[in-house]
Parts: sequence; C-alpha cells; structure tokens
Amino acid sequence: MNQLPQVCIIIPERNEKSTIRTCLDAVIAQDYPQNLVSILVVDGISTDGTREILAEYETKHSFFKVIESPRKVVPPGFNMALRCTHADIIIRVDGHTVIAPDYVRQCVEALHRTKADNVGGKMNAVSTTRFGQAVAFATSTPFGVGGSRFHYSDKEEWVDSVYMGAWPRQVFEKIGLFDEELVRDQDDEFNYRLRQQGGRILLSPAIRSEYTVRSTPLSLFRQYAGYGYWKVRVLQKHPLQMSLRQFIPPAFILALFGSAFLLFFSFPSFIFHPSSFIIILYLLANLAASVWTVIKSTLAAHHSPSTDHYSLLILPFIFAILHLSYGLGFLIGLLKFWNRWGDKIGQTPAWSSEAIG
Repeated sequence: MNQLPQVCIIIPERNEKSTIRTCLDAVIAQDYPQNLVSILVVDGISTDGTREILAEYETKHSFFKVIESPRKVVPPGFNMALRCTHADIIIRVDGHTVIAPDYVRQCVEALHRTKADNVGGKMNAVSTTRFGQAVAFATSTPFGVGGSRFHYSDKEEWVDSVYMGAWPRQVFEKIGLFDEELVRDQDDEFNYRLRQQGGRILLSPAIRSEYTVRSTPLSLFRQYAGYGYWKVRVLQKHPLQMSLRQFIPPAFILALFGSAFLLFFSFPSFIFHPSSFIIILYLLANLAASVWTVIKSTLAAHHSPSTDHYSLLILPFIFAILHLSYGLGFLIGLLKFWNRWGDKIGQTPAWSSEAIG
C-alpha cells in the first residue's frame, strides 16, 4: 500500500454512560496515524449523561465530532454519519465495545490484502458480572447463537457476516446505505445485499475487540426478542437470506404452546405426545451444551471453580432465554407484519453526494 487511506470511525450509540469512556479511549488510542482518522459519534438523544461525556471529548479533540440522531436507532444515525464523511474507509464501532490498539490498522490491512468488501473480527464477549460472564459463554457457542461464525471462529475465513464491520466507501456508493426500517438485523440485511452483488466478507482473528454483553435476564430477553422480531422483515425482503436454523426457535415455541394445550385438555396422554419428546430432547441438548461449554471454557481460560459452577447452574437458563426470546419475537413479528409480504423495498437510501466533510 503506497499511501495509507483516510479512515472514518462511526460510533452509533444511545445511553452508553457506563461504557462510552472506555470505548472512546480505545478508539482514540489507535496506532494508525491520527491525522488520517476522524471520529463521528452518532448519539440517539441519550438521557443518562452520555451526551455530557461526549461533549468533553468533542472539546478536547479536533478530529472528534458528535451528531445527534432524533430517530434514536442505529440505521438512520449511521447513515447520517456516512453522509458527513469523505473518508476512504468506513469503520463501525459500537458504544459497548472496546477495540484493540491496532484495530484500525488491521482492518485497513485486511481490506487491502484480500480486496474484501467488508472485514471484521470475532465478537469476544465479556462482562464484569457473574450473570454476564455466563451470557458471554453462551453467546460464544453455536448452540447459543447458531451459525454466525464471528461469535466463535478463531480462523481467517470468508463468511456471511462479521461483527461491526469495515468497508471501502465504494461499497455504500454501489449498494446503498443501511435499511432505516430495521431497528435490529440491519447488518444481516446489508451484508446479504452486499453478497448478492458479488461482495465478499472476511472474518480475521487479527481484528480484535471486546463486546460487553447484557448483564440481566430482562435486557438479554429484550435484545434477542428484537432480533427475532425484525428478522421477519428481513425474511420478507430477502427470503433466500434465511436458513433453517433460524426457524427452529419459533418452531420450538409453537411446540411448547401445543404441549401446554395438550397438558390442559389431556394430561394422561401428554407425556407420550411427540411435542413432549421435542421438549425433552431440547432439555437434554441444552444440558449437554451447558456442560460442554463450561468444560471447554475451563480448559481454555482456567476460570475459577466457583465461576464454573455458577455458569453450569445458569447456562441452561441463559440458553433458554436466547432461544425462547428469539422464537417469541419472531412469532410476534409474523403477526405484526402479516400483511407486508409484498413489501420488499424497505427504507434504503442511496449514498448522498452532499457530504460535509
């Protein structure tokens, strides 16, 4: 690479007071030449004190700018920031993520070396709470999150999607911006459009970051219910984007409802009904996955026995939250969007030429 490209780091966030300082400090401390980096933070009208923290950084650093997004969700805010930059490379960083000191350099190097259209690294899930540590274990396994390889793969490979992402600006000029209708799953939809137009997505273990997971059962439930809910709109727009594994959680929810119905009306025969065997098999698979996850994490990281015992006790509960919330959200989405199967357009604006620098 003869000349290093200009990079714009876009950070969409809302109410991230507890994590935003560590996120921003890591972004500012990159080993990439600072004169080639601009930072745009898109704040979704934070109400927890995040905005005051951002004002401090904006005062101290000339390359740091805050944009206010009245719609409060990621896609329109991210698109606003895209229109405000002429940088060669766009890198997304989330407000609850801490990137490694060489993150930007590794993204630029991977894009140049492989000619990929999007690059990213493994989502290394972390937490400071015991519940959150167990969530980190669960969301780093195929049983917990399915086939999204950026959750657990440690090798460089071509994939369907990556965590966050880094793109040459030409990608957005070619296929448009993020779909502003999608509160969640907008990255899946965007990456599908990218692949459909011949784009390639690279997962590289050299691109390192740490993602702080949800630390309470309710916040975890809401997060994955949202994924399931908005996945319905992605399905309606791009039916071929879906895989069989994504239909398993809603199918399990239906089996659970069916079993409850049988229990109410015909208790003696309930245990012999096929839907009961589905539930029993799930419970066995859940327990087996929980034990294997604890063993694997213990061997890899030498966690203390107390943490491992606690994780073993609640991992089945966390796996159940992940699966049930996603499945329930998906079913609610089917009801909510029942009349939109012919609506495949969405809200995907084209790249604007009115960037303001």
